[in-house]
Amino acid sequence: MKLVLAEPFRSLWAGRDAFVAVEALQGQVYRELEGRRTLRTEVDGRGYFVKIHRGIGWGEIVKNLLTAKLPVLGARQEWQAIQRLTDVGVATMTAVAYGERGSNPAAQHSFIVTEELAPTTDLEQLSLNWAQQPPEPRLKWALIKEVANMVGSMHRAGVNHRDCYICHFLLHTDKPVTADDFRLSVIDLHRAQVRNQLPLRWRNKDLAALYFSVLDIGLTQRDKLRFLRAYFAALKGPQPLRQILGEEARLLTWLETKAQRLLERYVRKYAPGAVQ
Repeated sequence: MKLVLAEPFRSLWAGRDAFVAVEALQGQVYRELEGRRTLRTEVDGRGYFVKIHRGIGWGEIVKNLLTAKLPVLGARQEWQAIQRLTDVGVATMTAVAYGERGSNPAAQHSFIVTEELAPTTDLEQLSLNWAQQPPEPRLKWALIKEVANMVGSMHRAGVNHRDCYICHFLLHTDKPVTADDFRLSVIDLHRAQVRNQLPLRWRNKDLAALYFSVLDIGLTQRDKLRFLRAYFAALKGPQPLRQILGEEARLLTWLETKAQRLLERYVRKYAPGAVQ
């Protein structure tokens, strides 16, 4: 069994079974699946997000593997990703409680509690009207550079997100946002993977997902080049743009194709009358 408790849960659950206590937490439920529950709760007026994993069974694990999907077996992936990103200075959530009980991956009971990041808005919401109403250029360029730096640093640290969309980057709005003064945090790491070195396959999947999520927000070719320069600077160190374009030509071609495929799949799935 593994159990890590920080305040306020160290005091709140003192002398209690944390795995029973976490199941008793009340609040707004965001997702309820057979093996996972996500809710927002409050303690002493402060918000927390709770993710409880109850084991998905061997049948679901096998089904995921047969369809080339990596199943989410518990809270450990998110806990490890948060620790690694925090260690390398990538802004993310703060975990205040983590528990894991049971050695059988199909029946393991685990949970993670993170502090709510508020007030914030995600970059998908922020950029909804950018194609029709372009933002102030310096702010747009600063946001592009920071997302690139965060993703590059994340990949350099051996972490791939697996849901690397702009909706999972939160812009803090506790004070006025300017090109010279803003904060971003990356969230929703329950599918993340942590390794000593990130395989190119998973690096590229993250980049394709990120590119797909910005296809319709009005980014220019120059914006994309700004991202590439900043991303590879964080990943490998500063390089001339010409060198990046030459060395990564195959990747860039693949990204265009993959992002379009993701878009087509999205349209098929969410078009009116589509079967969910």
